[in-house]
Amino acid sequence: MRFRDGQWLVAEGVRIEYAEEVYRITPTTSGKGISLLCPTRKVMSRGDTLNLSTLSVDIEPVIDGVISIETTHWQGAVRRGPDFELFPGGRPDVEANITKSEEGTTLSAGGLSATVSGKPHEFDIAFHPTGSKKPLTTLLNRSVGLAYTPAPSSPMQMSDMRNFKHYIFTQTTLGVGESIHGLGERFGAFNKVGQKVDLWNADGGTSSDQAYKNVSFWMSSRGYGVFIDTPERVELEIGSERCCRLQTSVESQRLRQFIIYGPSPREILHKYSILTGKPGNVPSWSFGLWLSTSFTTSYDEETVNSFLSGMQARDIPVEVFHFDCFWLKAFQWCDFEFDEEMFPDAKGQITRLKADGIVKKVCVWTNPYLGQASPVFAEAAAKGYLLKRKNGDVFQWDLWQTGMGIVDFTNPDACAWFVSCLERLFDTGVDCIKTDFGERIPSEDVQWFDTSVDPKKMHNYYTFIYNKLVYETLQKRYGENEAVLFARSATAGSQRFPLGWGGDCESTWEAMAESLRGGLSLGLSGFPFWSVDIGGFEGYPPPCIYKRWVAFGLLCSHSRLHGSNSYRVPWTVDDDDQSEEGCSATLRKWTHLKARLMPYLFSQAQECVKNAIPLSLRAMCIEFPEDPTSWTLDRQFMLGDNLLAAPIFEEDNTVQFYLPKGKWTNFFTGEVKAGPGWFTETHTFATLPLYVRPNTLLVLAKEGEKRTVYDYTKDVEVRSYFAGEGARAVLVDSDGKTAGVLEVKDGEITGREALKGDSIFTVVSS
Repeated sequence: MRFRDGQWLVAEGVRIEYAEEVYRITPTTSGKGISLLCPTRKVMSRGDTLNLSTLSVDIEPVIDGVISIETTHWQGAVRRGPDFELFPGGRPDVEANITKSEEGTTLSAGGLSATVSGKPHEFDIAFHPTGSKKPLTTLLNRSVGLAYTPAPSSPMQMSDMRNFKHYIFTQTTLGVGESIHGLGERFGAFNKVGQKVDLWNADGGTSSDQAYKNVSFWMSSRGYGVFIDTPERVELEIGSERCCRLQTSVESQRLRQFIIYGPSPREILHKYSILTGKPGNVPSWSFGLWLSTSFTTSYDEETVNSFLSGMQARDIPVEVFHFDCFWLKAFQWCDFEFDEEMFPDAKGQITRLKADGIVKKVCVWTNPYLGQASPVFAEAAAKGYLLKRKNGDVFQWDLWQTGMGIVDFTNPDACAWFVSCLERLFDTGVDCIKTDFGERIPSEDVQWFDTSVDPKKMHNYYTFIYNKLVYETLQKRYGENEAVLFARSATAGSQRFPLGWGGDCESTWEAMAESLRGGLSLGLSGFPFWSVDIGGFEGYPPPCIYKRWVAFGLLCSHSRLHGSNSYRVPWTVDDDDQSEEGCSATLRKWTHLKARLMPYLFSQAQECVKNAIPLSLRAMCIEFPEDPTSWTLDRQFMLGDNLLAAPIFEEDNTVQFYLPKGKWTNFFTGEVKAGPGWFTETHTFATLPLYVRPNTLLVLAKEGEKRTVYDYTKDVEVRSYFAGEGARAVLVDSDGKTAGVLEVKDGEITGREALKGDSIFTVVSS
């Protein structure tokens, strides 16, 4: 929301009132924080205290390195839910301190402090590392305020607020060269400075400024992050209204934010996860190749069997087979019943597929909507399972499904019914769920079963309760660490219910790059696991794009072949080219490579869950925050701590990439290149720039391993890449439990006793 017309004028139809000074500082009700009374004009006499607005700014210590700041206009405004679940894993104690000096009043929460200037008639709040005067960011003069639209001409008009919108906003400073990242899965420019960002979940594809996964958290290159604690629409002007400030505004009477000090991105993400929840874990089998029916393609039992037998014949292992929307009857999505004409014996088919060994697990598509053509619609409507309009009608529209209703997850009975539907699927042999949609949730003229919730907050929050319910139902059925979603929508805290995929992208080079940027941004928003529609969703990928996307997709944490109106089995893309440069051979090579990397990947996954950092896609700045170039890199990523990957986006097979400081080793050739610097290479479809970080012990399976799940400590190869003192690799089993640690001590690799069988050690670079 822009409130100004340039630097000097207020926007037409807007009234702004700024916190002009800190008039009084008192303790907060907790006794640990400070409350600032801030008039919207400077108070030079007693008369100046009359007929004006004031803003209350409450600053509280939260945990070590985290301070909250809440700005409120009218304290009597009802606090309606839903609210984000904070500290789901428990709240740590914090060492808090308040001191006063000539400079002002300072509140400290461990390593982070906020200093309120003591100068008279001034508004200035600086956030800085404790013990340092160098600010991370600051709320300066005219940086906190309220606004009305339309602009009232008299205070008397405020007696009736029905025709006015009321906003609270803050403007934190942007330093010279500072970059801003995260805010969910965003497909535009990686650095958000210069952008207007609306945090409002939308089904907008990957080639727009809309996002399926809006997360009200951003990270700065200056060593701090900010979490905006509300699921309602948040509008951000990131150096786009005032070039030197980041403005956050909400249509509300209050706005609470958490300032999170790192200083490293890893520490910022870790502290953010304490606030909103640690990521959930995923089973080892989920890292294998997923194959989909695609969306509107024609398929039945015979089609599915031909896909899987064709993959088996081409030596391409499929771990999970996914039935997309048309496992259901048309017009009846989603009533959880297989279309008996296409799949007359769904349970038997799934049983046979697994017994034949051509697939291990099965996934089906769902969404939280119900078309009125379904036989169960009338029952769901009568029992109050569906969202209603204020007049008592069931909310319906014809967008997506004819006469579609929306499941009301604020109704416990609706939740129980939805769970019973899922359990029937599990009885059929379904192992995991694609939880699609959840973005287009109406916020006007609707009444939720829980009348205490604010429909405007429910719009973004709906995805949380939807995915949480499905994830916990899977956990109850299959085990705590065996639940997997394929979710499209998300909000803050949704990292607890992995995993998400990047939504509807086109089959183009540009869309592949858009998807990569989306994955990087989501990783910087606290999500460890992510996937993408390999080959692109919309359109017919030419073989070159398909093969390059295969390489990219198999280096994501999770890998799925999926399209819209065309299949993604490789032989349909290139007329079954049997050569070593064909789609089948390319998919086979990259699938086998990922299988070989599983000892490394699954070990890294455990650390990512523990520390709330992305496995893949991991932005370069997480590993190399002191390298300024790392904050600009949006066409490459880290796969865990030790592997750097740069997908190829050019038909001429060339790629340009950056290596940070150190000696990096080409995974495929053993060639060593010294960074920092930019490099250009040309690659066949079987390779791309995949470089191993110096000081690495890399554990992988021996050549020829094709399985996803096996003993990750048996018959493995341990490669040493400039591994010096302290280099280590954690060994895990296929359940993610630590089996041992390899570590270089006094020039020798210790911990070898944890390895089994015919394991070998290879010094690749020394």
